[in-house]
Amino acid sequence: MKEGNYTYTTEKPGSVFSISAVLIGLFVLWGAVSPSSLEWAAGIGLGWMIENFGWFYMLTTAFFVIFSIVIAISPYGRLRLGKQNDRPEYSWYSWIGMLFAAGIGVGFVFWGVAEPVLYYLDTPVGYIPGTREAAIAGLRYGVYHWALHPWAIFSIVGLTLAYVQFRKGRPALISSAFYPLFGEKVNGFAGRSIDILAVIATCTGVATTFGLSAMQITGGLSYISSIPNSVWTQLTIIAIVTCLFMISAGKGVNKGIKTLSNINLAVAAILLVFVIAVGPTLFIAENIVTTLGGYISNVIPMSLTMTPFYESEWLGTNTIFFWAWHIAWAPFMGLFIARISRGRTIREFMAGVLIVPSLLALIWFTTFGGTALNLEMYGPGGIAELVTSQVELALFATLGELPLSAVTNVIAVLLILIFFITSADSASYVLGAMTSKGSLEPKLSVKMVWGFLIAGTASVLLLSGGGGLQALQTASIIAALPFAVIMIMMIISLLFMFAKDDRAERKQKQTKQLSTLKEEIRDEMYDDMKQEVYEEVKEQVYEDVYEEVKEEVKDEILDELDQESK
Repeated sequence: MKEGNYTYTTEKPGSVFSISAVLIGLFVLWGAVSPSSLEWAAGIGLGWMIENFGWFYMLTTAFFVIFSIVIAISPYGRLRLGKQNDRPEYSWYSWIGMLFAAGIGVGFVFWGVAEPVLYYLDTPVGYIPGTREAAIAGLRYGVYHWALHPWAIFSIVGLTLAYVQFRKGRPALISSAFYPLFGEKVNGFAGRSIDILAVIATCTGVATTFGLSAMQITGGLSYISSIPNSVWTQLTIIAIVTCLFMISAGKGVNKGIKTLSNINLAVAAILLVFVIAVGPTLFIAENIVTTLGGYISNVIPMSLTMTPFYESEWLGTNTIFFWAWHIAWAPFMGLFIARISRGRTIREFMAGVLIVPSLLALIWFTTFGGTALNLEMYGPGGIAELVTSQVELALFATLGELPLSAVTNVIAVLLILIFFITSADSASYVLGAMTSKGSLEPKLSVKMVWGFLIAGTASVLLLSGGGGLQALQTASIIAALPFAVIMIMMIISLLFMFAKDDRAERKQKQTKQLSTLKEEIRDEMYDDMKQEVYEEVKEQVYEDVYEEVKEEVKDEILDELDQESK
């Protein structure tokens, strides 16, 4: 596919930049000075949110999935994210690669082994820990938490922002989604408040991922070498990654993120194929089929089941927690997905954002999680114990039991490192865009500021200890509650725009068809009338010429007779 070429303007940072940077700085200062009090306050807030609004998260997330599927197969699916003549800016392969590299790929790598094994021990309601049924449920819930539902969340934000940016010419801001509903009011206090909330949720969420990724890389290095798994090693990793992603950020989306994403997709594919080939291949294949069948047959009950008659906290600490986490990530993921999706139809967009990642989640979790469960249940064991104590070592411990572990663990570290760089790069780009009045080409200096602020946030909270990083993650998830309401309003705004533009396109199409029909009738009538007119003119001319010729012939005959008589 030929990639489209588009140019974007650069804007100076606005008030959203300064206000959100100060608020984030104060928040980080709280976490550095008194991490325990931040953790306590955030924990209270999260517990209250899950207890009182767990039903809301379950219902709205299920609705997001239904809406995404319906909108893709509806007549609106033919509408394009851009003008009618716009075409995709990136090839399919690069587009899919950037979808994962934007940040969610880190989740696949971190939780691909850990989550199924954790659910094997700490099971959903109705399962007995340590049984085969618990293992099957662990794989199914692992896929459930990373397949359709999170990508439906991201797709709604991405679809809305892509549509208002490239179809309506609005800036790349979360507040732009509400322009069809509130008009110029989105440029005022309410719009800036929405943008500041999105920036804070994105920055704190990405800073948490910085810390988790640093912990996993450090854990992997300590597992395969004598490098100590300490906070100073983690800070060194963050410093190195910060320098590397600054280089990538300087090259822009088309060269930096795109190139690294293509490399990352290839490295992930190599690691995945290797584990399938040298691991319990038949076991993995059977688990893929079993998990797919279980997911399809249970996705509705899993999506709409609460536990009002049980005292279990499993649903709140796992499923609802993940839904809130994904919604907190939606501003970041949505805006980046929108940036790389220009020129695609809504149907093509939904197919790429919903179906492909869901299938990859199925294959990835059943391959790595299934291999870990096989080792735990039928092999040497020890994986479950390690996961409960040092979750960041789960992937490396699993690869350590397979052939060529020295090579595959190095590849795994490389994979996490590139995911780390691309996540940081895309995050600095998104934050730069959101704080530069929606410019899709933010200044490098603005991206640098956000890069250092994210890295500094993660470093300070890792260094402070006492649960500061966990508290920051919890706080970012609390921001998901108001943003879930914002997403519902986004859907209303989308439907307004789709209905209006669909009517306009239908009218334009009908006008074009009517014009074409008129032209065809005109051509047909022209040919018929031309022949008819020709016949009429021919007959009239024939009569006139006949009389004229008759007179001429008569005169000639008379002249001849006159000459003969003489």
